[in-house]
Amino acid sequence: MKQFYQKPFFLAVLSGLLLACSWPTYGSTLLIFFAFIPLLFAEKTLRESHDKVKFKVWVCAYITFVIWNAITTWWLYYASGFGMFFAVLVNALLMSILFLLYHVVSKRIAAKWSLFFFVCLWLSFEKFHLNWDFSWPWLNLGNVFGDYPKWIQWYEYTGTFGGSLWVLGVNVLAFYAVSNAENVKSTFQKMVPRIVLMIAIPIVFSLWIYNIYEIKGETKEVIVLQPNVDPYTEKYDTPNFIIAKGLLAQTDSLITPNTEFVIAPETVLAESTPFDGFYNSPSRALMTNYITQHPKAQLLWGIDTYHFIFDPKDVSPSSNVYREGMWVDFYNAALFINQKPGFQKYYKSKLVVGIENLPYKSILEPLLGNVMLDLGGTISTKTTQKERTPFIANDGTKVAPIICYESVYGEYVSGFVKNQAQFLAIITNDAWWNETQGHKQHLTFASLRAIETRRDIARSANTGISAFINQKGEIISRTKYGEKTALKGHVHLNSKMTFYVFSGDYIAYMAMFFLSLLTGYIVVKKRAVVY
Repeated sequence: MKQFYQKPFFLAVLSGLLLACSWPTYGSTLLIFFAFIPLLFAEKTLRESHDKVKFKVWVCAYITFVIWNAITTWWLYYASGFGMFFAVLVNALLMSILFLLYHVVSKRIAAKWSLFFFVCLWLSFEKFHLNWDFSWPWLNLGNVFGDYPKWIQWYEYTGTFGGSLWVLGVNVLAFYAVSNAENVKSTFQKMVPRIVLMIAIPIVFSLWIYNIYEIKGETKEVIVLQPNVDPYTEKYDTPNFIIAKGLLAQTDSLITPNTEFVIAPETVLAESTPFDGFYNSPSRALMTNYITQHPKAQLLWGIDTYHFIFDPKDVSPSSNVYREGMWVDFYNAALFINQKPGFQKYYKSKLVVGIENLPYKSILEPLLGNVMLDLGGTISTKTTQKERTPFIANDGTKVAPIICYESVYGEYVSGFVKNQAQFLAIITNDAWWNETQGHKQHLTFASLRAIETRRDIARSANTGISAFINQKGEIISRTKYGEKTALKGHVHLNSKMTFYVFSGDYIAYMAMFFLSLLTGYIVVKKRAVVY
């Protein structure tokens, strides 16, 4: 055992591989409960060897997190080579800095408190990573269970931070027990049953919830469309009228007098016309005529659009200069057309860094200019909205329009439910990543949102995977990737709020509170030593 944990760089590689091999949708999820242990042993070995090892600790941590990020998110390369390397290297850098902070603290306070510091620090980082301009929460630890919704039915109480706490708790407790053992063999004999229980009890509790939970609400018939348009060669060169005509032809194959919602993917109307221009366009006329023929049907589709601004008072930080005295707001939007006059709209408000959003634009744009990545469409910062506004159907049903990347954000999605959304409609375009793990991982995250909110999900993806997901996070029906098709299903309307929807990411806020207390204690203790 001693020889094993005295090879820190080998241990760093091992941790990286364990983290990567636990991730959906190709991994063995149980590995996540042991993935941090080798890295923690590497840090302990270096710390106990001699004093000046900060750089070596950071290198070990960076190796671990580069391996994890690279193996799990390499598919970003299909969208942008630069974007992939930036995401992998910078995210790993942030994670390695966290671990270096843990190393510094571990030399100043008792082992159990330094490990508690590490758990609180990591949870605080995950919360931070959900909200700052360089937000990239794809690898938040609670996401790892997306393939196993039966294990995490208690997410309706904790959200994904409950899963992150579970993972970190098992790792640090197992490490603490083994690293402080005088007799490793006897410690293993005692710890293995305890670790098994720490993993098994939440799963058993979840299975109990799963078995007693009853799907709630009346049902509505929904069609989700999967047009399978190539975003690199077709999407932005095809007029909205042609796209709309094709989508309605797909709808014709499945529509019945009971169909109430027809959902099409993110920016499926990609011609980029202003909203007032779309209002009087042939494509909108085609859509409204279709609704006249099918009075119950209502269309929830994605659109790429913009709005000109002439009054400086209306200019926002995300507005783009068009020419002198004229600005423009670009939107990745969802629109909702039914029997009511006009149409409802929602603007995507969790934006993809570097593609839809220039982080800290007021600071970086004067220095770097417009350095947005070109994936077709409009290459400018998109404008967002503050409220999570559901669409209201003819009969008062409320549906949440969740656009692509937004479905990764648990507390954000819960905002729609707080505003009485009764089911979730996810519209996305995952074609940028080709047929890789990217679109599969994205689908599993939708299951997490279903459990957290106890809302059915209708998911429309341009190239796949489109799906219907129930309130337990189970995928009821799905399409294949890369096929032009449509899928019909039923969603239940639930009006009850879960504890998580009501309370939000309270576990993260508690972690931040305890992190502040521990940091204050460490600072005071250091000053006391100095004086």
